[in-house]
This record gives sequence, C-alpha cells and structure tokens, in this order.
Amino acid sequence: MLVAEILKGKGSAVFTLAPDATLNEACAELERRQVGALIVCEGDRVVGVLSERDIVRAISRHGTQALERPVSHYMTSEVVFADPAETVEALMARMTDRRIRHLPVLLDKRLAGVVSIGDVVKCQIAQATQEAESLRTYIAAG
Repeated sequence: MLVAEILKGKGSAVFTLAPDATLNEACAELERRQVGALIVCEGDRVVGVLSERDIVRAISRHGTQALERPVSHYMTSEVVFADPAETVEALMARMTDRRIRHLPVLLDKRLAGVVSIGDVVKCQIAQATQEAESLRTYIAAG
C-alpha cells in the first residue's frame, strides 16, 4: 500500500500552527482537534512539527513557564517528510528508525496531509486481515 492510499482513506486535513504561537495555544489546539501533533508553518512552508512529546519535554525542562513561550523554541525543526508514492513499509522503517510518530506528506512541495504511526498500524492490520480472509477462502474452496 502507498502513502497516497492512506491519505485517500483518512483525508488530507492538516492542522497547522504558526511558529510564534505559544505552547499554551498549541496545547489548546491539540485538545480541540484531538490530535497528537501540529504542523508548524510559515505561510505555505513547513518549518517544524510540534508533538505532545515536545510539550512534555518543554515542561519538564522549563516548568510551566514554557507554556508562554513560542512553539518555535520546542518544535522539531528537522522535519522528516513522506511522499505520496512511498510504500507503507518504507514509511514504517523510517518512523521506527527515527522514532517519529507523525510525518507531513509533501506533494509538489506542498503540504498534502499527515500520516501518523496510528494510520500506518491501521493499514497494516487491514492488510493482514484481508490476507487472512483470502487464505480462509482459498482453503475453504480447496
């Protein structure tokens, strides 16, 4: 399966935030959207990813004062991207190797969606279920 197929199923909605937004605003947006990460953008350009992990680390290091600081202080600025033509297997390997849970997807240098580790696991489960059902059908037809 390809990344494009995951996006087709889940949609291309991307929740973004400006780098000068406060960590407190980011927390409110994560709660409102019920997601685990936000893509940080300056205009159309992705400049970072802010995840729940980033927020926990910020508060651990700087206490509640971190909540009033801009997300640019705490976001992951070395963004790793996915391509719609990539396989889910390649994506899984990259996410595992880099310990990343959310990958923005770029198409023609534009943000086309976000794939999470949950999306990848859901895809893998669906594939395994389909293969098992095919085998059951094959064996039953015997």
